[in-house]
Amino acid sequence: MDQKLMPYIITFIFIIVLILLLLIRGILAQKMDKGKIYIGNGQTIGRRDEQDDYFSTVETTCGTIAVLADGISGLANGRMASTIAVTTFIEEFKKLSSLSNLPKFFKETAMASNHMIVENLNGSNGGTTLVTAIIDSEGYLHWGAVGDSVLTIFRNGEFLAINQKHIFESVLTERYIAGELSQLEVQENPLKKRLINYLGYAGFKNLDTGNNPIQLNRGDKVCLFSDGIYDAITEVEMEKILSQQAPPYDLAQSMIKAVEQKRLKNQDNATIVILEKTW
Repeated sequence: MDQKLMPYIITFIFIIVLILLLLIRGILAQKMDKGKIYIGNGQTIGRRDEQDDYFSTVETTCGTIAVLADGISGLANGRMASTIAVTTFIEEFKKLSSLSNLPKFFKETAMASNHMIVENLNGSNGGTTLVTAIIDSEGYLHWGAVGDSVLTIFRNGEFLAINQKHIFESVLTERYIAGELSQLEVQENPLKKRLINYLGYAGFKNLDTGNNPIQLNRGDKVCLFSDGIYDAITEVEMEKILSQQAPPYDLAQSMIKAVEQKRLKNQDNATIVILEKTW
């Protein structure tokens, strides 16, 4: 072999090996991304003296869970109630070896949370809302909700509502549909925002859950909001932020910044958690 060609042959072989290594790395990266959920969160105390919102996320071999609870402002022990609720859901989820019976998990964990909160309140007032989202390894969303915190999917620039708020306005709206009240009576009722179901009282009914899991698409963002978010900024403003090409954490921080820039006199605690499906 002509010795003059050796450097070229070595260079050619080096290039081929490099290309093969890059291809292998790409394939491995795709496999690692399969099932990966990107997580972001943000929180502000607003104009309150205490942060009564509490949240947590955890990833296990079964899937990813996010839980957000909003301790009821104006009642004592809101922080305690929200912390117990979130911690209970997280710890019970970590015990699961499969997600084959999530309706049972939601029901039993909600009841356990409620019992623990009532026990700790020892006759005092208190309570919390709660929304929880679980994304399994196949990309399906399972959820539970009680109170007026919001769970929604942001897809293709729009929100897909998931849960219904447990507030008196829902009852008034049903009466309006039945012809018992006028729209004006619904709008002007001073109690329309009052919670009618939450964790932390003897009359707790149950968590709302979906009848069937929801198949998520690539790029879907599952969002959990406390009322301090949606009472401060409009849906259009939220859509504009979430449409930006940025990691979930940066989007969540932008949402909190938008809330704080409103400088509302009675700004409530505000919390957002975002779970983005990447495959």
